[in-house]
Amino acid sequence: MTNFFDTVVEVLKQDQRFFTEDGVLLRNAVYEAAMKMDAALIKLLLTNEITKERFFADVDGIAVFDKVGFGWVINNRQFLPDSYTRFKNKIGLIDNNGEYISTSNDVELVFPYKDCVLEGGQTKEDQKRSEIFYNEMLAPDEVDRLLYPKVLTNAKRYTADGVEENIDRFEDNDNLIIKGNNLLSLSSLLVKYERAIKCIYIDPPYNTKDDDFNYNDNFNHSSWLTFMRNRLTIAKRLLRDDGAIFVQIDHHELGYLNILMDEIFGVENKVQIISVKTASPAGFKTVNPGPIDVTEYILFYTKCKSQFKFKKGYVPVGYNKNYNLVVKKADKVSNWTFEPIKQAVIKDAGFESEKEAKQKYGKAWNVILANLIEQYAYSNADSVVSIRDPHKPTEALKKLMQKSKKVDEVLEYKREDGSSGYIYKGGALAFYSNKLQMVDGRLTVTELLSDFWNHISWAGIANEGGVKLKNGKKPEKLIKQIFELSTEAGDIVLDYHLGCGTTCAVAHKMGLKYIGCEQLDYGNNDSVVRLNNVINGDTTGISAAVNWQGGGSFVYCELAQLNQKYVDRIEAATKGTELLDIWNEMKENAFISYKVNPKDIDDTITDFEALSLDEQKHLLMELLDKNQLYVNYCDMDDETFSISDEDKAFTKSFYEGV
Repeated sequence: MTNFFDTVVEVLKQDQRFFTEDGVLLRNAVYEAAMKMDAALIKLLLTNEITKERFFADVDGIAVFDKVGFGWVINNRQFLPDSYTRFKNKIGLIDNNGEYISTSNDVELVFPYKDCVLEGGQTKEDQKRSEIFYNEMLAPDEVDRLLYPKVLTNAKRYTADGVEENIDRFEDNDNLIIKGNNLLSLSSLLVKYERAIKCIYIDPPYNTKDDDFNYNDNFNHSSWLTFMRNRLTIAKRLLRDDGAIFVQIDHHELGYLNILMDEIFGVENKVQIISVKTASPAGFKTVNPGPIDVTEYILFYTKCKSQFKFKKGYVPVGYNKNYNLVVKKADKVSNWTFEPIKQAVIKDAGFESEKEAKQKYGKAWNVILANLIEQYAYSNADSVVSIRDPHKPTEALKKLMQKSKKVDEVLEYKREDGSSGYIYKGGALAFYSNKLQMVDGRLTVTELLSDFWNHISWAGIANEGGVKLKNGKKPEKLIKQIFELSTEAGDIVLDYHLGCGTTCAVAHKMGLKYIGCEQLDYGNNDSVVRLNNVINGDTTGISAAVNWQGGGSFVYCELAQLNQKYVDRIEAATKGTELLDIWNEMKENAFISYKVNPKDIDDTITDFEALSLDEQKHLLMELLDKNQLYVNYCDMDDETFSISDEDKAFTKSFYEGV
C-alpha cells in the first residue's frame, strides 16, 4: 500500500498546482480538483497504469473516473501522514472520523475571535502566517453542557462619577457588555432576553483573503457558515416578534449568507439588501485588477415582517433642478401664475436682467447663480414647484389631467387623505417644501432613503469615540441610520461582534438600551474604553447631531473562565517550553477531553516536543474539553470553582427567576 501511495504522489508531482515551493503536497487542492472533475488532473492520472487501473472503470470503452474513491485515498490518514497526524494516532486522539462537518447541528467555536478575520478549517499546508485562529467543530453529542447559562464574574458599573467595582446586582435598566465567547454569551442571554431585543446589528468576520489569508474554499465556506448559523439561530430567538436584524458583509460571503438567512429567518421576512458605499476608487485600491471594490452590503431581515413597523428614512441632498418654477398664489387657485425660478432669482438679487448680472460678475456669474437658486428654493420652498406625473392616478384624476391641457389655469382636486392636490398643463404640482425634513436637528432638503447608501462618509472615522481599530471600524452615522429605521427610544439593541464598540456607543447616545458581546481585549481601543468616553461627553461621531452631553452608565462583566484561560495562554505562547509548562498545569487543573489519556502524552513527550510550535498549540487546544470553557450557572455553588460571594449574587440577580 505504501508503494501505491508513493506512486500517487509521483504522478501528482507533475502538476505544480498541487505542491508548495518547498515540495509539500497541498492535499486540499488535490481533493477539490478531483471533486470538480478537473480535466488536467484526470488526464494526469490516466498517464500512469497503476493510477489508471485503481481510479478508473472501463464502461463500453470509456474510462469513468472514480472521484469518490480517489478522494478517499487523498483524505486517508495513511496517505502522507505528517508528524502531527502520526502523534495524534499514537496517543489515540480521534477527530470525528476525519469529517469536517458531521451534521447540520454541529456547533463551531473559534478561539480567539477577531473582528475582521476568521481563520477556519486550516490544515498544516495552508498556514502561511504566525497568527493562527483555531477552529473546532463540535458534534451534537459533544455539545452536552456547552450552551448552559454561564456564571458572570468581575462585574463593574461605569458611570460619569467613576467605576463601581465588585457590584453584586444587575438592574433591569442596565446596559451590558459581556466579555467571552459570543456563542456562549448569546446562549446565556437567552435566559433573560429571549424575545426582548428590538434590533440586532452585527459586523461579523468577512472571511476574505486579506492579510495573506489563504484557505480551502469549500471547507472554509462550510466552516464560516456553521459559525454564523449557530449564532444567528440564537439571535433570532432573542429578537422581539417586531424586531429586525442587520448583518454587514462584503461580496466574499454575500451569496452564502443570503441563503443562510433566508433559511433561518424565512424568505418572506427578508426586507432588502442594502448597498453601502464605503470608499472611493482611489489610492491603493486602483492597483487591483478589474472593477474597484467600494461597496459593502447590509442584509436586512425582520423576525416577522407583518409585525415590524417600517419607518421612512431621509437623506440630505442638494438642489433638485426639476423644481424650476415659482408659483405666485392668489385667492383663487385658478388665478395662480408661474415664473421660472431663474428669473425670480435675478429679480430678487436686484438685477433687471441676467445680462446686467453678467456684466457685474463676469465668468463667476454662473456659479453665483447656481448658489442663489439653491438658497432661493430653500427659503421659498412653499412656492417653488415642479410639474410631474402623479403616482398611480385614478381615472377621475386622469380626466382632470386631460382637461388641464386645454386650459391655462391650475385645477384643484382632493386626495384620499382630504388634502388638496393641484394639476397644471397635464401634470401634478410638487412643492419643494415636501422635500424638507428634519435631519440631525436641522431642516434640510432630502430624498427618501433607498437601498443604496452613499450619503455616509467613511473619512475621519479612525478616531471616533477616542479609539482606533485598524480593520472593520464602522461610522457612527451608519449605525444611527439603522437604529432610526428600526427602533424607538428605550428599545434594546444587541451587537455580539462588538469590536471597538461602535454599536453600543451610538445606542448610548440615542437613548437606547444595549447589550454588546466581545471575546478579545483591544486594550486602549476596547469597547469599555469607548463607552467610558461616551459617558464622559465624547464629542465625536454623531454627538453633535443628537446633542450628546454625556451621562448614563453601563455594566461590564465576564464569563467565568475554566478551560478558556488555558486557551488564551496557549494562543499567546511563543515557545515550546511555555506550552510544556501549560500542559503540566492542564494535567493537574484543566478539564481534559475524554478522547485522550494524559499518560499517553507524557510517555511520548519527546515526540510532542518534535512537533512545530503551531502543531503543539493545535494539539493542546484539542485536548481541552470544550464543554468546560466557562463555569456553568448550575455549578456555581461547587467549591471546586471558587466563585466569590459577589459573583454569585450578581449572577443570581441576572438570571433571577430561572
